[in-house]
Amino acid sequence: MNKVILMGRLTRDVEMRQTPNGVSLARFSIAVNRRFAGKDAQQQADFINCVAWRQTGEFIARYFQKGSMIAVVGSIQSRSWDGNDGKKQYATEVVVDEAYFTGSRAESGTQGGGNYQNQGFNQGGFNAPQSQPAQGSEPNFGDDFDMGDFSDLDGSEDDLPF
Repeated sequence: MNKVILMGRLTRDVEMRQTPNGVSLARFSIAVNRRFAGKDAQQQADFINCVAWRQTGEFIARYFQKGSMIAVVGSIQSRSWDGNDGKKQYATEVVVDEAYFTGSRAESGTQGGGNYQNQGFNQGGFNAPQSQPAQGSEPNFGDDFDMGDFSDLDGSEDDLPF
């Protein structure tokens, strides 16, 4: 399985291009904080190169700029080519399938109204706002999910229903 979920800040403005066939292509990078241990540990970040095609790329280029918080879902892709000097060149990047607003409106610098914190874009189109459960409440898994199915488990692997 090849699935990547990242959340961070854009390190530069989105670079928008079009292929010779007219397909939109957006390139950008995200600074993603690493987890760290200890109270005296320094925060470190990884800089992840990303590419988004067609409407997803256009959405990102329109609503995000350097410093904006963004969450992306996609897959890792490696590619290679022969450089001008004849040496093989390699690149690894995240191919973005979905992009979401994160953080507050002031942090992201985005325009528009509504509860955009839970909105985003995937190839299927713009996602409508979704309600989030209140802090401390149980999530809503839908009417057909019965939490009672797992209520008699004591935590040992022998009791798992699968």
